[in-house]
Amino acid sequence: MGYILLAIVVILLVSFLREVKQYERGVVLTMGKYTGIRNPGWSIVVPIFQKMEKVDLRVKAVDVPDQKVITRDNVSASINAVIYYKVSDAAKAVLEVENFRYAVSQLAQTTMRNIVGSAELDEVLSEREKLSDQIRTIIDGETDQWGIKVDNVELKDFFLPDDMERTIAKQAEAERERRAVIINAEGEVIAAENISKAARMLAGAPGALHLRTLQTLNDLSSDQSNTVIFATPIEVLRAVEGLGKAASALSEDKKGE
Repeated sequence: MGYILLAIVVILLVSFLREVKQYERGVVLTMGKYTGIRNPGWSIVVPIFQKMEKVDLRVKAVDVPDQKVITRDNVSASINAVIYYKVSDAAKAVLEVENFRYAVSQLAQTTMRNIVGSAELDEVLSEREKLSDQIRTIIDGETDQWGIKVDNVELKDFFLPDDMERTIAKQAEAERERRAVIINAEGEVIAAENISKAARMLAGAPGALHLRTLQTLNDLSSDQSNTVIFATPIEVLRAVEGLGKAASALSEDKKGE
């Protein structure tokens, strides 16, 4: 008889044991009232009188589904995100909110629509980190009373209508063409400045332009073309004209003798 009673006691004790893993905390309610937190290990929970709810303290990743938004400049789009959070206070997560997982997901969806809807399209496309930080700050502030700590919020994909995508592509193409024209104009200015500087140097040295002409002729001598057209410096023409006048005057003097 004694062995039977001992076996019954052992079975009862084993049935009272509850295991709490290292990454969990157990919230214990005794006769409906909160009585404490159970740390990792084995704990005794008396059935009927006590109830223990385990809370996972690991970081959780919640995928926020696609949300239809209209930006401040009236552009319709769809955006989704992922939010990383963890339970910092297991008691609050159980006592202050019915289902903290569902509550965090709904709060993230609402906050994302509000923040993205208050920004313009260019801001959403170029400053995602700024918008993500605003969303994280708001969610973290709201969930602090639930014992939830939001680590990060990342905006993943931003979908635009096909017409808007084509318009943005045209805008980007026009911007690239504008930059190309500006760069080309700047190159023309630099080239003109260098040519003007070279012209002043050639004009300041007697015979320099003639030597440059000869150098050009030497460069053209390797060309297999039958016809070569080049510009003759005005100094050369003047020199030839002076030689012609001198020769005419000399022949007239000889005739006069």
